[in-house]
Amino acid sequence: MKRTAPDPRAQAKRSALNALKRAKRAADRAGVDLSDWEGEFLGSVEERLNTYGRAFGDPEKGAAGAALSVLQGVKLKEISAKAKGESRFPRKAPTKSPGTFGNRPRRG
Repeated sequence: MKRTAPDPRAQAKRSALNALKRAKRAADRAGVDLSDWEGEFLGSVEERLNTYGRAFGDPEKGAAGAALSVLQGVKLKEISAKAKGESRFPRKAPTKSPGTFGNRPRRG
């Protein structure tokens, strides 16, 4: 019996829906309160995935076979990190002020 290759668009849709469900579940389990905007974002993206198979219409915003745009993927990662209690943007070490240029002597 010959197997056919799975549909990549259907796989992308399933993967995106599973990621949305994982993010919601992680936030619920951790007791993290998502903002109204974040909750609405997750719901609207899930609705568009179920209706259209992808959550964006402009082909310049994401890959052809992707279910989420690049920015939607970034926001989903931020929500997932928030639910896990991780910082999405870790603090960086302080840098030198913009006026200094290494060991060069200052002009007076």
